[in-house]
Amino acid sequence: MATESEEKALRYRRAQSVSKAEEITETEKKVRKLQYDKPIHTPGDSLFSWSSEFNNFTGLVNWGFLMLSIGGVRLGLENFLKYGFRVNPLEWIVVLTGYNEGDSNQYPSVILIVFSIVPVVISLLIEKGIAVDIIPEKVGITLEVINILFVITLPAAVLQVKGEDFSFVGITTVCMLYLIIFLKLWSYAQTNHWCRNGLKRRNMNNTLRRQSLSAPNWKSKEDILNDTAVAARLTKYPDNLNLKDLFYFLLAPTLCYELNFPRTARIRKRFVIKRVLELIFGVNLVLALFQQWMIPSVTNSVETFSKMDPIRITERLLKLAVPNHLLWLCFFYLTFHSFLNLMGELLQFADRKFYSDWWNANNITVFWRTWNLPVHLWAVRHVYKPITEMGFSKVAAGIVVFFVSAFFHEYLVSVPLQMFRIWAFLGMMAQPPLAVISRFVQVKLGPRWGNIIVWSSLILGQPLAIMMYYHDYALIHFKPTEATE
Repeated sequence: MATESEEKALRYRRAQSVSKAEEITETEKKVRKLQYDKPIHTPGDSLFSWSSEFNNFTGLVNWGFLMLSIGGVRLGLENFLKYGFRVNPLEWIVVLTGYNEGDSNQYPSVILIVFSIVPVVISLLIEKGIAVDIIPEKVGITLEVINILFVITLPAAVLQVKGEDFSFVGITTVCMLYLIIFLKLWSYAQTNHWCRNGLKRRNMNNTLRRQSLSAPNWKSKEDILNDTAVAARLTKYPDNLNLKDLFYFLLAPTLCYELNFPRTARIRKRFVIKRVLELIFGVNLVLALFQQWMIPSVTNSVETFSKMDPIRITERLLKLAVPNHLLWLCFFYLTFHSFLNLMGELLQFADRKFYSDWWNANNITVFWRTWNLPVHLWAVRHVYKPITEMGFSKVAAGIVVFFVSAFFHEYLVSVPLQMFRIWAFLGMMAQPPLAVISRFVQVKLGPRWGNIIVWSSLILGQPLAIMMYYHDYALIHFKPTEATE
């Protein structure tokens, strides 16, 4: 009996050691209140202890914001003292309009932008020919593949012939536009292919269906699609094969084609005005920061990077990380919130979920699933799922998705620079192993540390790639100058 009592007492002490302070002395508290010494102390844990369940850190957030603001003002003053006032809106106009392209009186970027309509119309004609049985389906699919590959290779091919006639902004715009058209035409052709196969299966099922086996009180999927009330509102294949439908899809803020997009009832004028003002102010802010802060930081890192001094490279990397990350955040907001919402409102496109809470991502995989939903949904719908449906594993499908993404990241950098490197490609292909590491850290150390890895990769990875590309570009086009301190 004594041994059992000692074991119970030991277990009780252990239970007390992991309890909250309030629970440990609750009984004593009631007794102390009856004493004459006027007690003022009450049991409780320190606010920074997890057991306190305190979660209102608004003051600390304000303190952090104030410290960041003071640090930003100091960096701004240091920048002005070192480089002077470099912001010149006239240079923005020259750069953005591709003034040097006018020297040849050809404006090749404008010509390529206008010419982009041609492969779009060709894709529609091919789909129309397949739908009315003028073109055999296998031949039509081959023609679609050739047309889509033509879209992605045309800018690179033209640049090899007339590279000196292009401005950097002009060819970058062309590459981005043609890449978007490539992804959209891929989705357009594949979705129409699904619709044709669905109609074939439906017709086959209607032919083989036995009336004696039909049930009067339920409807199949085909019966629902044949419902006259629903059919009156929805577009069916091949009625969607027209210019109006295709051009709406090209302008819509999505990469995935559907025959019937969700639509809003009206256009909100105040919403449109807000987005337009955001774009005007945001674009000017980005250009000013780029001209005043980003360009000097990048140019002054060339000589340091050439000498391969680890300490100096780290210092330049950290110095470049701040303006680069600020510009990236501005780019994200202007693109995924202001611009895509503006296009969605003007087109009455109802699906406005262009991003999720990527800033709370606890590992790299979650970040890539949430920060750019239009691209993520396209990759899942048109690459990941088709590969898994062919019998391949999810891991293999995921690697293919990252490979495709890595290729397009490299395409958007190497083609405009006319300098083929693999830094962006390698950076993207490094994401799967980094995702494994971040997931391991999340499981072992907690979600907070996984989120820190995500932010670290965003803050440090991009400026490192920029330094490497600019270093190679500077060595090719001009002799780097000594970096100023």
